[in-house]
Amino acid sequence: MGMMVSGRKVAETADDVRYEFGFDRRFDRVLIVDKRTWQAVPEDGEFDAAAGAVASKVKQFWQERGEFPPGVVFSG
Repeated sequence: MGMMVSGRKVAETADDVRYEFGFDRRFDRVLIVDKRTWQAVPEDGEFDAAAGAVASKVKQFWQERGEFPPGVVFSG
């Protein structure tokens, strides 16, 4: 069985970007991405497959377009 994780950008500063994310568009968690180091840390401290999927999609979009996406979806 696969999973669908989606994230939406909720804040961006000079230092980091924040995405609300969760399974099936529930957006019940927050991921903070440091713009300089690319360290991605969930506010709840649990870096799991869902957090990794969102972080990976955000970075992939940034590498392709040079900006942080308004939203991402991972289905796998």
